[in-house]
Amino acid sequence: MTTPFPQPEPQQPPPEPPTVRKLIVEIIEARDLLPKDGLGSSSAYVVVDFDGQKKRTSTVTRNLNPVWNESLEFIVSDPKTMEFEQVEVEVFNDKKLSHGNARKNHFLGRVKLYGTQFAKRGDEGLIYFELEKKSVFSWIRGELGLRIYYYDEIVQSEQSHEAGAAPDQPLPPDQKPQLMVGEDGRVMEIPMQMPVHTIDDSQSPPLVTVQEQPPAVTVQMEHHHHHQYQNQHQRQMQYHNQPPQNYQDVAPPVMQQDVQPEARNDHERVRVLRRPNGGDYSPRVITGKKLSESERIQPYDLVEPMQYLFIRIVKARGLSQNESSYVKIRSSNHLVRSKPASFRPGEQAPIPEWNQVFALGYNKDTANSTLEISVWDGSSEQFLGGVCFDLSDVPVRDPPDSPLAPQWYRLEGGDDPNSARVSGDIQLSVWIGTQADDAFPESWSSDSPYVTHTRSKVYQSPKLWYLRLTILEAQDLQIAPNLPPLTAPEIRVKVQLGFQSVRTRRGSINHHGSSFFWHEDVIFVAGEPLEESLILLVEDRTGSDPALLGHVMVPVGSIEQRLDERHVPSKWFGLEGGSGGSYPGRIHLRMCLEGGYHVLDEAAHVCSDFRPTAKQLWKPAVGILALGILGARGLLPMKSKGEGKGSTDAYCVAKYGKKWVRTKTITDCFDPRWNEQYTWQVYDPCTVLTIGVFDNWRMFADTSDEKPDYRIGKVRIRVSTLESNKVYTNSYPLLVLQRTGLKKMGEIEIAVRFACPSLLPDTCAVYGQPLLPKMHYLRPLGVAQQEALRGAATKMVAAWLTRSEPPLGPEVVRYMLDADSHTWSMRRSKANWFRIVAVLAWVVGLAKWLDNIRRWKNPVTTVLVHMLYLVLVWYPDLIVPTGFLYVFMIGVWYYRFKPKIPAGMDTRISQAETVDPDELDEEFDTFPSSRPPEIIRMRYDRLRTLAARIQTVLGDFATQGERAQALVSWRDPRATKMFIAVCLSITIVLYVVPAKMVAVALGFYYLRHPMFRDPMPPTSLNFFRRLPSLSDRLM
Repeated sequence: MTTPFPQPEPQQPPPEPPTVRKLIVEIIEARDLLPKDGLGSSSAYVVVDFDGQKKRTSTVTRNLNPVWNESLEFIVSDPKTMEFEQVEVEVFNDKKLSHGNARKNHFLGRVKLYGTQFAKRGDEGLIYFELEKKSVFSWIRGELGLRIYYYDEIVQSEQSHEAGAAPDQPLPPDQKPQLMVGEDGRVMEIPMQMPVHTIDDSQSPPLVTVQEQPPAVTVQMEHHHHHQYQNQHQRQMQYHNQPPQNYQDVAPPVMQQDVQPEARNDHERVRVLRRPNGGDYSPRVITGKKLSESERIQPYDLVEPMQYLFIRIVKARGLSQNESSYVKIRSSNHLVRSKPASFRPGEQAPIPEWNQVFALGYNKDTANSTLEISVWDGSSEQFLGGVCFDLSDVPVRDPPDSPLAPQWYRLEGGDDPNSARVSGDIQLSVWIGTQADDAFPESWSSDSPYVTHTRSKVYQSPKLWYLRLTILEAQDLQIAPNLPPLTAPEIRVKVQLGFQSVRTRRGSINHHGSSFFWHEDVIFVAGEPLEESLILLVEDRTGSDPALLGHVMVPVGSIEQRLDERHVPSKWFGLEGGSGGSYPGRIHLRMCLEGGYHVLDEAAHVCSDFRPTAKQLWKPAVGILALGILGARGLLPMKSKGEGKGSTDAYCVAKYGKKWVRTKTITDCFDPRWNEQYTWQVYDPCTVLTIGVFDNWRMFADTSDEKPDYRIGKVRIRVSTLESNKVYTNSYPLLVLQRTGLKKMGEIEIAVRFACPSLLPDTCAVYGQPLLPKMHYLRPLGVAQQEALRGAATKMVAAWLTRSEPPLGPEVVRYMLDADSHTWSMRRSKANWFRIVAVLAWVVGLAKWLDNIRRWKNPVTTVLVHMLYLVLVWYPDLIVPTGFLYVFMIGVWYYRFKPKIPAGMDTRISQAETVDPDELDEEFDTFPSSRPPEIIRMRYDRLRTLAARIQTVLGDFATQGERAQALVSWRDPRATKMFIAVCLSITIVLYVVPAKMVAVALGFYYLRHPMFRDPMPPTSLNFFRRLPSLSDRLM
């Protein structure tokens, strides 16, 4: 292997200034607290606990709706783990202000917030949280208004102040870290860049500790101070001199400092401690959080490791004269070429840079071969030098190892005739790794040579908001004066946001003035970065030609954001664009961005996320979903290569929540192996993971020619059907429904695991919570309105992901989001009908079982049912427990038949195998239809036939209900007289005869032997069928 050339020590960048992250909790107010002071009120205060720091507010006396408006500040010890911390806010009633001798402060409620709900300063909002119970028997009510945010503060250094305190000890130019020895004998480094703060406390003199351990002495200044309720952090100041330069001939590097008499006042105390024997060298146990087995999740443990030979080409120096150099990499199986070198502007000596990583397939057969890396002149194809590596000496890197540092290698000429031109060095690194390597996603892979459209990527859906606009009124509009008599002007407002457009209803006019009123809500979907403008056009549509009276443009970024149902103030906006330069009037609007809703971009039955838009309202994750995409088998050819041969360039897309993942494209392969693993945080287990496979066409298309990718199939997996911490490795068929019928395109192999470390307390509590956020129930949206908003959200997500590189086409996004699930399909209608029949099958089965019992098909079973019926009648308290016991036994019995693997697509339920070709053609037809008139007429007649059947069924349902109403409505006087007479007789009998005897008699009469039965319908049924309905009044 080539010996690396000595690399000069790089220049260190200037250190970043130290910062401290602070968390601010603003306690605004509370509403509707419980009275706990014995006088019908409460004197509340709030205690906030974060990371061991406790702080409290002042007490608001005798007020069930207290207002504090206080800010509490906390220090975040580790910003990297802030999202795993939690803030506990508790409300108490002050016992000092309570009536009587209260022994403790009464608990009024608490709120738990997690780090994922913290907002950065400037993005925070006022949120009202419902107070939670501490135990099951707590009686709590009310809500607490909080505003929580964080920011980073730069810590100012105090080195100049410390230098003034000791002017006779100048700091050396190359300052090294100080070393401190604590009282427990540990040696710790203190970097000089970190500021040292002191806290003056005059209530206790400082303590000077001198440790006598030859040859080093440490002087340590300690300040004793009181631990207040707000938990102030202790700070210490240590004074040290520089360590000795020769570490081989001296004891462990402990700093020495002579205590000068003038630097110490008379109140200081000196304490001398001996270092314990072996205190610095004995092993110590590190205490901390221990991970459970379910939390020890190793990356890429669900897929097969695939080894690659990684070559990182960074730059070169001292090359011979050339115009555009490039690097050529040759191994036993591969020959690749890098991109042309680039140069940084302003450099005196041009240094070519590539900064490119290559991932070549590696196996044991190529372990003893040679890797050649050479530099060439792009214009003249002149050899500029190269290096050779023996692959048996290349190091192996396994994550989480740090990346291999590139080194300088001397370029050699070898046997090339132009070796006289060879000079300079090249900086590169070579190692062997797997697909888990950090450099793999951005590398040029031998499996996917078209890097632009074939590399694996992770995408994020845009953050979507509901924009609620309430149009209240308009004043001073310039209406045409020449209207016909008794003609009211028709004024409407047209609202546009991007491609979304809505027109209001006709405004009502105020006859006492020139005002028009609407009071109409309009909702749009707005996506971040909120750069669009909301356009309102006031139109006069009285005549045949609409006239524009004025318009308003409101930037969406300036609209107020609302996280709950609080009132948003309205504003007046002046209209622009009046005719003749006159004043066009003004319009009264109320606008807000709704952050308490979840913007649906998927079909409701396959939704993968129910979180609201505002991050402050998110609940903590309950687990982690890991997906390993292993590969596919037996894919069909999607495109033609010529000479009767086909090819498939397949890639896989997975979507869960806001995160989309795309694997690399394996070119010209019917059995691709991806072996890529991805993870998602699960906030609700009752969600669906969608996995789709597509054939890549965009990598062959030009910039102007957009070729959509072809769908191969998809699989859906519901997370709630997965057992906790169990790996499912299965193969699913890829099915596509085409115009010609159902077609199997191949199979996909995946491994999935739902890691849930805290199953019982957290995950099970999710099942009792509402499925959608709170605002969906306080101010619900209509079904038709929500479906229209979902279509707009789908278009915005598709447009956002299309702008990525490589792009996810709109056809891929629409297929993954099931955007066409609301369109008419005869096949889906049949499937839904048979689903209803399957749900009601247990009712039919129970009716058949009872009919067999009463017909004595099995005499033993019928006798047992008689005995059970007698027991339940004589002991009615056993009816409800017996029913629940029966349901429990059914669940235990069906445990034997539980699914072993997560279910995929079901062709039988989908009615895909027996579908008619014409029905499929209708399902794939455009809207409006593009078929010939005779086909549309035939389909319309078929739809009329189906609608007639539905019409008949609905009429039968209405008839039965009207007959039940006719029992006491006196529409049939004789029937009503007979019915109320029978009711009176039953009442007298039940008053006289015990209820148990009546129940036994009715039960035995229902279960009587067939020899005592009449084959004709019973009298009660004949009487009910003769009752009148309203069907005879239909025209």
